[in-house]
Amino acid sequence: MRATLTGLGVLLALGACRPAGIRVTQSAPVADSADQKMIAMSTNMLDEGVRTGYVTAETAFVYQSAQRMDLRRLKVTFFENGQQTSVLTADQGDYQLTLGSLDARGNVKVISNDGRRLDTPHLIYDKSSLQLRSDTVFVYQSPTERLTGTRFTSDLEFRNVIVDQPKARQRGPGFPLTEK
Repeated sequence: MRATLTGLGVLLALGACRPAGIRVTQSAPVADSADQKMIAMSTNMLDEGVRTGYVTAETAFVYQSAQRMDLRRLKVTFFENGQQTSVLTADQGDYQLTLGSLDARGNVKVISNDGRRLDTPHLIYDKSSLQLRSDTVFVYQSPTERLTGTRFTSDLEFRNVIVDQPKARQRGPGFPLTEK
């Protein structure tokens, strides 16, 4: 019995003498950490002083040196000539402040005032080229049309559309469709 207790004592003593390893005494900032974190964020999108959109997000991480915002649970209301034209919602978005572009991901939905709807997991709004595009599956529906495919590029009104593997159905004149 004494040998067993002595053996345990040696093991405990050895365990206590083991080096503790590196201990963090001060935290260093991560290179890609946000400069600001905002809860219930909202901001206007402006083009030469005219409001073109209104952005809200449950959470926003602001990266000032990169001039971008990482938005969570976002909603963007788009305006043209002072009138609301459509609303975009998504789980996450990357908004480039200097370019005015938005890369939306996760359950992206765009619903226009005239009854058109776009659903896709990923949507890019490119302000410089005034285009919408997606590199993944999508469904576009209007009162007279339904279009699906594996990716697309379109003007903002979804009138001129380039689609990979399109499947479409329309009633009436429709819109020009180009297969990539």
